[in-house]
Amino acid sequence: MIPVFFAYFALMSMAAAVLTVALRNPVHCGLALLALLLHVSGLFVLLNAEFLWAVQVVVYAGAILVLYLFVLMLLNLKTDERYFHNTYLYFLIPTVFGSLYVLALLFKSPYAGAKGDAPAAIVLQEGDTYAVGMKMFSDYLLQFEIVGVFLLGAIIGAIVLAKTPKPIDAERE
Repeated sequence: MIPVFFAYFALMSMAAAVLTVALRNPVHCGLALLALLLHVSGLFVLLNAEFLWAVQVVVYAGAILVLYLFVLMLLNLKTDERYFHNTYLYFLIPTVFGSLYVLALLFKSPYAGAKGDAPAAIVLQEGDTYAVGMKMFSDYLLQFEIVGVFLLGAIIGAIVLAKTPKPIDAERE
């Protein structure tokens, strides 16, 4: 039953990814991105990575997508009534057939049922979240802190860009 769910999540993820870049309306692109993120989170469930599933749903499908739609509403983009970019339609059929071919190769691969090297007893004993946290805050602490500084810079930049400039006459008074 797991290969059926994998095929569903993989095909729907690829279709949603194509629609995310091919649709003309930015709000429709956002909804296709939501479908993509939710189907990728389904792949995490199949991998027994519940922590990554929760992060995918809460952070990406929740916070990032809301931020994306908020920016779209602020920009108030005017679009045509066409639904697709015309140039992407030429790549749709080869992309679908190529994706199905790669999926068939994955199912026929000798590594299709292979398991990872990590002992399952440790993951089951401590938990997935504990293992990710220990790895992130021990081996990857510097990279974690650098990402935090980048996010702080992005927040400060967004605040500076969102400030409305004062008129010159108001500053002289």
